[in-house]
Amino acid sequence: MSLNYLYYCQYLLSSQINYTLTNFAEHTHEFSHDTINRYLNSENLTPSLIWEKVHSEVQSHPDACLVFDDTVLDKRFSSKIELVRRQYSGNEHRVIRGIGLISCIYVNPQTGHYWVIDYRIYAPDEDGKTKIDHVADMLNNAVFQKKIPFAHVLMDSWYAAQKLMILIENLGKIYYVPLKKNRLVDDTGGQKKYQPIERLTWSEIEQEQGKIIKINKFPRAEVPPIQMYCAQAKALYRNGLSAQAPQKSYPCSTCKNSAIALFLQ
Repeated sequence: MSLNYLYYCQYLLSSQINYTLTNFAEHTHEFSHDTINRYLNSENLTPSLIWEKVHSEVQSHPDACLVFDDTVLDKRFSSKIELVRRQYSGNEHRVIRGIGLISCIYVNPQTGHYWVIDYRIYAPDEDGKTKIDHVADMLNNAVFQKKIPFAHVLMDSWYAAQKLMILIENLGKIYYVPLKKNRLVDDTGGQKKYQPIERLTWSEIEQEQGKIIKINKFPRAEVPPIQMYCAQAKALYRNGLSAQAPQKSYPCSTCKNSAIALFLQ
């Protein structure tokens, strides 16, 4: 019996805490430590393998969501593992040593089912790409290579960058992304200077119906003024001015108006 990626992936799925080669060898009678080591040194497990295995299982939907999220695989006690670097961990709320992983998840809004369809390893020293570059690559891959239907893109505040907003706008998709409370916006139509989101004032009508704002340093021709909704520490941007605010709430862990969700159509 020869070791292949199916055996290795089954091990990763079943082991929720320890993912080491040594632990794998200790819990299998079929493969020795040296066999597993040789396999991992010779095998190239690419993101395309995920799509190869799940594409027949994915239940697509025209209003589906693509969710992009990053995590850091904690390797604080490792000093020689490749791809390990110091980076910020949202789970730890501090900088740790680990491997950065960016995942793309496909969500069917009708059934509530979801599938991981793509991923990237954050390794700027290896490929020179930022996390934003990786998300852009996966977006384009979903549209032009996988050709899977979706209407919405959900991302963390890390990805609230001009490059991605313009890309999603050009793809004709809707996106949601929280903004930090110090992001500069203008809700006066150019009559006053840009100010941080946390300083915006909201009338009762605006909290229900939204207001028009523009993000600082975003070209008006490529990212037009956007509709922003806010209600009890929840907010939402949209460039479709006739659209209604969504019914679902997105609670904020800090203070009112400190996070804003954006989506464009």
